[in-house]
Order: sequence, then structure tokens, then C-alpha cells
Amino acid sequence: MATDFKDWPAMAANLIPAIKELHKGAPGVMKAFREMGAAAHEGGALDAKTKELLAVAISVAVRCDPCISYHVEGARKHGATREEIAETMGLAVYMGAGPSAMYAAQALEAYDQFAEKAAG
Repeated sequence: MATDFKDWPAMAANLIPAIKELHKGAPGVMKAFREMGAAAHEGGALDAKTKELLAVAISVAVRCDPCISYHVEGARKHGATREEIAETMGLAVYMGAGPSAMYAAQALEAYDQFAEKAAG
């Protein structure tokens, strides 16, 4: 594994207090956001892993570090492999061009860190 660019598990954990503050400051909006997320993740034609892989690709394309952290871990928890993350990043790079390539590399790093943390 290459030298870490960012500490993705720490980023996810450190964001929790800020999200809680956002919930306090905008409870209606955040309730609606949470409900929208639940609806998007409901069972249907796409399984949970595929939905998380799509979310990782979109996170890279829109360059959202916390989104990458959250959805890479979600994909990993639903059984996504590093190879599946890498293939998904190929689509993200295609859709987002050069800047997405930089974030795609970071998404793979995030996967490695979460897998390492899960392994103990």
C-alpha cells in the first residue's frame, strides 16, 4: 500500500460531531435528507453493493471527500472488493476527467484503510 494521502476512517469519525450540529441547526432539512437516503437505499432492481459503488463514483466525480469516505466504507461493508472499487473508479474518471483521477486514487486509498482497520 502506498503512503497515505488522507486518513479516511478518521475523516468519517471526525465528521460525526459536525453532522450532529447540522441536524440541530437544520432539523427539517436533515430529516428530509435522511429519509431521501433511506428511500434511495431501499431494495429494488439494484442491490446495496451496486448502489454504494454508484455512490462512490458520484462522490469522486463531484469531489466530495467525506462522501468518498462514507460510501467506500458502505461499499466495503456490502461486500465490494478493491477490484470492484477500482473498476468503478474507471467509470468515475471517464465521467469526471482529470480531477476525478486524483479522487479515484484517494478512493482506493480509503478502501485500503477501511479494510486494514476492519482486519484489526
